[in-house]
Amino acid sequence: MNDARVTRLSVRAYSVPTLAEAETDGTARWDSTGVLIVTVEAGGKTGLGYAYADAAAAGVVQRTLWPLVQDQDALDTARHFWTMAGAVRNLGWPGIVAGAISAVDVALHDLKARLLDVPLVQLLGGARQSVMAYGSGGFTSYSIEQLEKQLGGWAQQGLKAVKMKIGSRPENDLKRVQAARAAIGNGVALFVDANGAYSRKQALGFAEKFADLNVSWFEEPISSDDLAGLRLLRDRGPGGMQIAAGEYGYTPTDFHHLLAAGAVDTLQADGTRCGGATGFLNAAAQAQGANVPLSAHTAPALHASLASALPNVVNVEYFFDHIRIESMFFDGVPELRDGSLYPDRSQPGLGLTFKAAEAQSYLQSEWRSS
Repeated sequence: MNDARVTRLSVRAYSVPTLAEAETDGTARWDSTGVLIVTVEAGGKTGLGYAYADAAAAGVVQRTLWPLVQDQDALDTARHFWTMAGAVRNLGWPGIVAGAISAVDVALHDLKARLLDVPLVQLLGGARQSVMAYGSGGFTSYSIEQLEKQLGGWAQQGLKAVKMKIGSRPENDLKRVQAARAAIGNGVALFVDANGAYSRKQALGFAEKFADLNVSWFEEPISSDDLAGLRLLRDRGPGGMQIAAGEYGYTPTDFHHLLAAGAVDTLQADGTRCGGATGFLNAAAQAQGANVPLSAHTAPALHASLASALPNVVNVEYFFDHIRIESMFFDGVPELRDGSLYPDRSQPGLGLTFKAAEAQSYLQSEWRSS
């Protein structure tokens, strides 16, 4: 193998407007999505990583993380992750910094797989050929007609589960869930996500009503910071309804707290927030030790490989905004077939190629090492 020392890094920050004027969930409103693209070079190969993060994360990559990986062996991915994590103590690991670490870690893993000439899914374990995907959108800003069209379309496309947002106007939620169930029929699983909008008793009351509509997944019914409340919902909620949380897990300790509290039936992890491939594998190992399944949150082009590499990841969120962005930004996105995502095992690494020209109009900042 050629010299595997990291010789160069680039970081670009983008902002992609939503198709609609704005989208909303139970607790937030947004009109754009931030995308961080990182490339790293070693041994004549280039690794590609990305995260959904604010443009401020680019400065963390440039000033704090690049000096830590410069001239280091690209194959030592675990060492680089923990070195980066240790270096951000005074910056604060969760949030923007976590997005920066995640993008660099993914780029280093993609580079490692390319140097070894193997697909990333195989490098990380290659547990299976594909992973189930579920359609995700159904924003609370949607009309009933928009909700029915989107979720019903995914059902017709062959997805075995779909997820909708609730919580911003609780008085309308039951009607919207009823409309969603009618649109997708009884053969498709229906998930709901409140993004922490409800109180404990309010969430418990809705859970009982949603159970009559065969809702099988209730994500963040209350704030994921309320571990005791999530445990209450898990213990008292209807049988057959999974209580899910973890998308805001940034550090290994965050996942430990959720699992130790018995707060979730299904743990979620997002490789663009929790530390890339290294952080996602750590979350998966913790979940397996607790005998709790893991679900991959958003970023399907990344998670198709990470989830297929592991035996205990039950699904990947096929999120509306990210499907659109990843198809614009990358060639080689994983194939969706029969309701499952198939990472490309014929190509090394993630199998993605960044389409810089197509992304150019969304560029906010760019930096390259000398």
